[in-house]
Amino acid sequence: MAVAQDVAALVAYAQRHDIIGHDDAVWAYNRLLHALGEAGPQPVWKVPTDAGDSIEVLMDRLGRASVAAGLEEDTPSGRDRVETELMGLLMERPSRINSHFHVLAQANGSQAATDWFYRLCCDVRYVREAAIARNVSWQAPTDWGELEITINLSKPEKDPVAIAAAGAASTGSQYPACQLCVENEGYYGRGAGAAFGAHPARQNLRVVPIDLGGEPWGFQYSPYAYFEEHCIAMSVVHRPMVVNRANMGRLLDFVDLFPHYFVGSNADLPIVGGSILSHDHFQAGRHEFAMMRADAAREMTLAGFADVACAVLRWPLTVLRLQGPDRTRLLDAACHVFDIWREWSDEAVGIVAREEDGTPHNTVTPIARRVEEGYELYLALRCNVTTAAHPLGVFHPHEDKWQVKKENIGLIEVMGMAILPPRLLDALEGGTLTREEIGRVFAGVLCDAGVFKWDEAGRAALGRFLACL
Repeated sequence: MAVAQDVAALVAYAQRHDIIGHDDAVWAYNRLLHALGEAGPQPVWKVPTDAGDSIEVLMDRLGRASVAAGLEEDTPSGRDRVETELMGLLMERPSRINSHFHVLAQANGSQAATDWFYRLCCDVRYVREAAIARNVSWQAPTDWGELEITINLSKPEKDPVAIAAAGAASTGSQYPACQLCVENEGYYGRGAGAAFGAHPARQNLRVVPIDLGGEPWGFQYSPYAYFEEHCIAMSVVHRPMVVNRANMGRLLDFVDLFPHYFVGSNADLPIVGGSILSHDHFQAGRHEFAMMRADAAREMTLAGFADVACAVLRWPLTVLRLQGPDRTRLLDAACHVFDIWREWSDEAVGIVAREEDGTPHNTVTPIARRVEEGYELYLALRCNVTTAAHPLGVFHPHEDKWQVKKENIGLIEVMGMAILPPRLLDALEGGTLTREEIGRVFAGVLCDAGVFKWDEAGRAALGRFLACL
């Protein structure tokens, strides 16, 4: 009887949030009941529409009931597979959701479409609002402005060596090939004991098809968002991350589709790249980062691009901001900078473009958004060279800062938001570190990642590079 009451409560929740219609109640009740191995009883429909247990408590009970019935393993991932399946059973098919998204965009603009889609993803618990709310966040005043600090209590810290290995690994017959593949849509998930290891449940994932650069890509929200409406665009083909003209053009395509969002790509090399190098993808959302508010430390004109405004930002990493109304000219200017940087060496400040065998070290972290001036492209210069003194990277967090941050400095952190591991909460609560100290260390981490430092040697080296632009 208790399971039936909880199922009826879930049906009522789905109706209140427009996941199902009024006439879908009996159908939904029977689908959920069957998935939980129950045969009845008669539904208890008198469920309050504005009271009762939270959706988190309700889903937890249903997950545990499934485990008790022997339908799933008694692990967090096992219970999560059940909870996710129940929401997946209530959702419309992808084709219906995609159609509604594009009809909304056509009639009322892309912001109306993303507003609806984001709310749906939250209501069906694909975006894990409860888990996100557990993260500890604050603003840290530094010499570079107020940086955003987040202690991530939802996901484990990733080791740089493991990230590089995952990027180079062959997936063989693993299905889905990675967590960013569009084949995750509706996937049941698997436990740690399964072939190829654990993979999260994705029955409640819906991916909206979009076109970027004349190719099919997918658009979805991040389940563990770090900022407002944190979303992902990913190639429908499982292929490695790459930064090139085509993908920088796709960033501009994305902000044409969704002018209310910024979008960026992680760098495409180990150490300076993001945590998933094996799948070509971007991250986006409705947020203004500290880097975007940084002042111009130096303004200049690129050779042959007088119509594109160029500035070096006062920012711990070396970032060039390009602005202009003509996206083709802006893209040409960005490629001009990138092509020179990719082959740039300056051993006086530790920058080495390539190994003797041609292995590249230089790339960029590109970010795009729409502004009053038209388009804005940020190019954060990155170099993944290593030395005996810094085996994880010369322009990676140095060892004296590993107590705060050892993981790669990816797109989000380049822009001024720290994603720090749960162990930092213990340090805070134990008095080992203060919030102010963590902020200062993170600022130092960003300085470590800067290829041209803010000292005399670094400014001179930057001048040599800029002179070639």
